[in-house]
Amino acid sequence: MSTLVQIVLFTTFSGFLSALAAGVFLAVGDGKRAAMLPHLVSFATGTLLAAAFLGLIPHALEGAGSAHDVGLALLLGILLFFLLEKFVLWRHCHDDPCEMHSPSEAARDRASANLILAGDSLHNLLDGVLVAASFMTDPKLGIVTALAVFAHEIPQEVGDLAILLHGGFSRARAMTLNLVSSLTSVVGGIAAYYALGSAMGALPYALAFAAASFIYIAVADLIPGLHRRVDVRAGLEQIVFIGLGVALVYFTHKGMHPV
Repeated sequence: MSTLVQIVLFTTFSGFLSALAAGVFLAVGDGKRAAMLPHLVSFATGTLLAAAFLGLIPHALEGAGSAHDVGLALLLGILLFFLLEKFVLWRHCHDDPCEMHSPSEAARDRASANLILAGDSLHNLLDGVLVAASFMTDPKLGIVTALAVFAHEIPQEVGDLAILLHGGFSRARAMTLNLVSSLTSVVGGIAAYYALGSAMGALPYALAFAAASFIYIAVADLIPGLHRRVDVRAGLEQIVFIGLGVALVYFTHKGMHPV
């Protein structure tokens, strides 16, 4: 199977299933959803951090001529994502409800739903670029990266879908638009395949950029939400589910790279 076909398959798989899972998850009762979502966020935190530190950064260092340059790309990536989020070009929330994804605010202003669509499309487009860069470096790394993308997409898509519904969209239209937005990752993946194919020397830095994305999402978006629950039981549950996310990536990556 060619690298391009793998990129298209995995970006399609991730985009379609995350949108579908969000729709199913949103249909669950409020009580069950509120109980399940923190565990999903904890699991996504583990997969993102593990994919960054155990997969993307080591491969970036192997392929680059300078560890210093990889560190610089990582730093610049984190700063870039901070700026994007600061200017509301890329904003995704994993709490239901939350300050940005508040149903009451969305109902008052349909434009906020359109902004969510634009921001989510940009986000998913970038996810496709990150997955493509990983597959072009090593198909096994691509699978691990796609897995981490899928894990963090579900809670994000739940919040985005809620905004569309409360912004006045019908359930069918909201689901359709959310799916189309999710599948922009396929466009990003194909574009990156051809762009990076002519600049293979940039691949290690694209991986560092991908790692910066995962680290920023985990540290700036997910972990602060987890800290809002301060009871001992919640803390232990978070550690368990973060550990499960790390373990999944670790054993998947290790199993694909036998000693």
